[in-house]
Amino acid sequence: MILFVSDLHLSTQTPALTALFRKFLGGRARAAEALYVLGDLFEYWVGDDDLDDPVHAEIVAALRQLSDAGVAVNVMRGNLDFLLGEDFAAAAGARLLPDPCVLSTPAWQFVLSHGDALCIDDAEYQAFRAQSRNPEWQAAFLQKPLAERHAIARALRERSEAGKQEKAGRAGYLMDVNPGATEDFLREHGYATFIHGHTHRPATHDHIVDGIHVERWVLADWREENGRPYGECLVWDGERLGRERLT
Repeated sequence: MILFVSDLHLSTQTPALTALFRKFLGGRARAAEALYVLGDLFEYWVGDDDLDDPVHAEIVAALRQLSDAGVAVNVMRGNLDFLLGEDFAAAAGARLLPDPCVLSTPAWQFVLSHGDALCIDDAEYQAFRAQSRNPEWQAAFLQKPLAERHAIARALRERSEAGKQEKAGRAGYLMDVNPGATEDFLREHGYATFIHGHTHRPATHDHIVDGIHVERWVLADWREENGRPYGECLVWDGERLGRERLT
């Protein structure tokens, strides 16, 4: 059994979600062969020298316990925690995944991605994405004091949230993967079943690409509803995919 999650956005502001994730790692996930976290495990990540942050340390320790229990832990960087590095991976007992990543099982083949690279209609975000993935930009950012990096990250998150409201109000604007780019992506990866997060629009989509039926599964974001934490994992049982609610 393989489990997939994404977009947990864990931070000091989400104690209930952090507790739910720890419960998941100590319970449901222990029965899995592998866990795949497809981006945005954290609300933001300003460098591996922030491992001593209480929430970060708590989550890293829980991931290490899962890994030590024999479950393969795989983490993909998202649009918010793209600075996750090898020190984090070593501490968590995790493997950092490239984006995209092909996952082959005895019965099926999947292609995994966070999903933000396909949201090409948001030109402003794509410009920032290109800049922030530049090694020189990252090196310069990581040289700044930790407190300054936190302040920058918080400001960027506030700006991003405000921008979402403005963009969502534009006529014809859709904060989602671009259809043409998605079809090209599916074609490039051999029409494999596509699993991604990022858009916070959980659904299963049917694509017909070059006459071939391809499924695209969008993972749910973790959030609080009516004061209660809500999470979801996607489960591959060796034959089929299914969604499982976590409370």
